[in-house]
Amino acid sequence: MLCHREQRIFGIIGRSGSGKTHLISRLIPFFCQTGLRVSTIKHTHHGVDMDTPGKDTFQHRENGAVEVMLATPSRWVLQHQNATPPMLNELVHAMQPVDLILVEGFHADVPACMEVWRSLTAKEPLFTNEERIQAVATDSLPLQGATNKKTVFSMENIEGIAHYIQKHAFSWQCI
Repeated sequence: MLCHREQRIFGIIGRSGSGKTHLISRLIPFFCQTGLRVSTIKHTHHGVDMDTPGKDTFQHRENGAVEVMLATPSRWVLQHQNATPPMLNELVHAMQPVDLILVEGFHADVPACMEVWRSLTAKEPLFTNEERIQAVATDSLPLQGATNKKTVFSMENIEGIAHYIQKHAFSWQCI
């Protein structure tokens, strides 16, 4: 059965080692303290296996199960086998409705996002060539003049970043 709903999402993107996870880990408690229900989607290009060879769920999956759910008294995990990489819309649709989903990665798919850029990484920023990047969280505030009119935040300004995200989150149509 198809479900139609709107879901507010906002992307946090950046090069490896830039501090995306660290920023999201600081934003979640801030949002929760304001009464928002927040979920996250983490995209990685690396293969990750949440299962252990020899365990029952591993054997179920290895023997051809399309989905394997592991349920414990305090949480559950659903593993889904795909022949192709999942689309962001599929992932958002599979999640429970919340006030905000923070998406780490999927920079080509999230219409509203902020780049985390730190000079320490010695990597070129993405915001100079990406229209979808609306703002930058950085440890290098002299960067402000070179941002092509992007909004710039100190990575320490969690409250300012959170307010910006709340104001600019994209209303995703889950179909």
